[in-house]
Amino acid sequence: MSSKTRIIVLHMKEVVYTIAFLILAILLGVLIYFMFGPGRSQTTSGKADSLYTPGVYRSSITLNQNTFDVEVTVDQNSIQSVELVNLSESTTAMFPLVKPSLESLANQIVDSQSLDNLKYSTDRKYTSELLLNAIEDALKKAENQVSSPPES
Repeated sequence: MSSKTRIIVLHMKEVVYTIAFLILAILLGVLIYFMFGPGRSQTTSGKADSLYTPGVYRSSITLNQNTFDVEVTVDQNSIQSVELVNLSESTTAMFPLVKPSLESLANQIVDSQSLDNLKYSTDRKYTSELLLNAIEDALKKAENQVSSPPES
């Protein structure tokens, strides 16, 4: 039995390069794991749990051949704002309760995040109901539609 002593010569430059490449490979592996790993599928499935598709949705109202829109802005889970757009001065003059009614309803809707149990005065009942119907139509457009698999 002869045992020979072997001497291995390592150059410091090669050791440093090897360690640097190992660190980069580990970082790349961690990055790929977080980009494509199991956490990624949970965020895409979380989209189905949201109430709305984020965006701005409009519903039109016509009063005596004057058309204006109710604009509802939503994010994934909440109503951000409700506004009147394309409201002409003549419509404002002919229907003076439209703007204050919507402002009152919009504040309540944004605060409660619901169209239920809203309070409005009796002198604005029909105007408020007209606006609520338009807001409801806009929110139906915003609702997150969970697509069902096609039937064959």
